[in-house]
Amino acid sequence: MSDEVAPGLSDEFFMREAMSLARAAECLGEVPVGAVVVLNGAIVGRGFNSPIGESDPTAHAEIAALRDAARVLGNYRLPGCELFVTLEPCAMCAGAIMHARISRVIYGARDAKTGVHGSVVDLFGVERLNHHATVEGGVLADECSAMLSAFFAGRRKKSS
Repeated sequence: MSDEVAPGLSDEFFMREAMSLARAAECLGEVPVGAVVVLNGAIVGRGFNSPIGESDPTAHAEIAALRDAARVLGNYRLPGCELFVTLEPCAMCAGAIMHARISRVIYGARDAKTGVHGSVVDLFGVERLNHHATVEGGVLADECSAMLSAFFAGRRKKSS
């Protein structure tokens, strides 16, 4: 997002909005991941993880936020939009991001098990693919990571 579009709004501002959605997911017993889609400094899509509650393996935060933004904007293509997500996207979400033509992806915590911005593979860097988003990781990474770590620690404690 350029400073001319929305002075005073930063990547951290939008990541905090995504973190708020992640907390909503956690309240529902879902893995706390949240996402927002931003166009010209305004949030046009919101989503959080809900695969358990919806019995839907595709109900990731990114997918929900992309669907919401597409409905709001009336277009399945989202050129010029940015996606803020608390966790490095997986392969499924990266594919949806590319198909939606998102221009920029900003994520918080890395995902050593399924992340595709270099943690496991780098799908965003595959030159043969027809769309490329700019991807930046590490925005409020410690806070995003701490939320996920606390969630899984709580789960382990309940199961023991």
